[in-house]
Amino acid sequence: MPAIDELIASIEVELEAALKRRAKCAKEVELILGKAQQDGRSTLTPEEDERVTELFAARDQAVTDADGIRVKLERANEIKVEEASRADEARKVLPTGTRKPAYEDVARVGAEERTYRKDQDPYGKGFLMDISRQFMFQDVEASHRLAQHMREERVERADQVARAVGTGAFTGLVVPQYLTDMYAPATAALRPFADICNTHPLPEQGMSVNISRITTSTSAGLQASENSAVSETDMDDTLLTVNIQTASGQQTISRQAVDRGAGIEDVAMQDLFNRVATRLDNTLLNQASTGLTNVAQATSYTDASPSGSEMYPKILGAAAGVEAALLAMGRPTHAVMHSRRWYWLSSQMSSTWPLINWSNVPVQTIGTATPSTYGSGPRGVLPCGLEVIVDNNIATGLGGGTNEDELYVVPSAECHLWEDPAAPMFIRAEQPQAASLGVLLVAYSYFAYTFGRYANGMQKVGGTGLVTPSF
Repeated sequence: MPAIDELIASIEVELEAALKRRAKCAKEVELILGKAQQDGRSTLTPEEDERVTELFAARDQAVTDADGIRVKLERANEIKVEEASRADEARKVLPTGTRKPAYEDVARVGAEERTYRKDQDPYGKGFLMDISRQFMFQDVEASHRLAQHMREERVERADQVARAVGTGAFTGLVVPQYLTDMYAPATAALRPFADICNTHPLPEQGMSVNISRITTSTSAGLQASENSAVSETDMDDTLLTVNIQTASGQQTISRQAVDRGAGIEDVAMQDLFNRVATRLDNTLLNQASTGLTNVAQATSYTDASPSGSEMYPKILGAAAGVEAALLAMGRPTHAVMHSRRWYWLSSQMSSTWPLINWSNVPVQTIGTATPSTYGSGPRGVLPCGLEVIVDNNIATGLGGGTNEDELYVVPSAECHLWEDPAAPMFIRAEQPQAASLGVLLVAYSYFAYTFGRYANGMQKVGGTGLVTPSF
């Protein structure tokens, strides 16, 4: 049943509609009579007389309806007043005469400290030790701390833990968030391209993401004549299926390091995170069939003596290709290149400059550089406005001489990457290498990506003009 306020509002709308019907009928009768008067006729035509009779009947019915609706509205308002009165009575607080308990007699709930805390375990040593000890020795206290940590994660990051752990064939321990944050600079430095992608949360279930692509659009044309057929084309779509993949890395820690080591947490945790981040970014760029290098439409730059002033128009040609493919659905935003290509472009000299420069790009330059370091954001801006991303996961062994790299021009909005929110990592201890007293730790994270929503939406520049640069 709707709330009383909603019910009153609907009755008021009903009353307003009845009043409008009455007014409309009266107005139309007035127009018919006015037309007869204007034509100098003393009587109405049979059709007009019949219509006036219908309008009077409709007007009388509207008046009757309005009277009934007013009665209904009055009753509803009476109910509203009664409900408000009952609510006021319910809010009244009467003294009970019960004595307030003393402060020390009251039970209180405070904030329970996390099992693994930044102030007590800043580098994750205790976390890694507990993983190893629980696996190697079935240590009861270590098992208890890890179980308590996972209960805390389910409370604070329930959606992330359930989604990521539930999609795989096996489960793992969530790395404490402060450790992920602490190592974020090192991790991000190994995934510069992935960090500019359009990120989405992974679906809660399944091992694939499905996207509907419109492959046959509707149509519009000029109508040949009045009442003739207008242009019509049935819209059709094709399902784009993107597989969810697992980026993973592993690290073997010796039993001596577990029992007596100092500082192993820095090496183990950072190395695992770096491996996962590198594999994810490398997959986005170089995976067969779906990686950026295989999806992007190529613009060839062939030159035995390449120069920056000759290469820049090729970059613009690639940007033009992106815009021609996407139109209003996106624009080229980034030029992704290897660090050797960025420094080579920075080393180039020129006596001529672009006719058109982007806003805030000084004249007589081929771009601007920022003081950012590798993996910490755009390294500069080209005259056409493309932000430069330096990524050393770009292959440098391409071409016939196996010494070429590539430069990609992409719209970041169409570089889709599905990851777990806040990119939580998962870690577990696998079968110990008993013969060498080692414990194998495995870190992994799930992701999916696609650059294939629009054909030719990604462009690249490649060829002999991008051989190993000479400085």
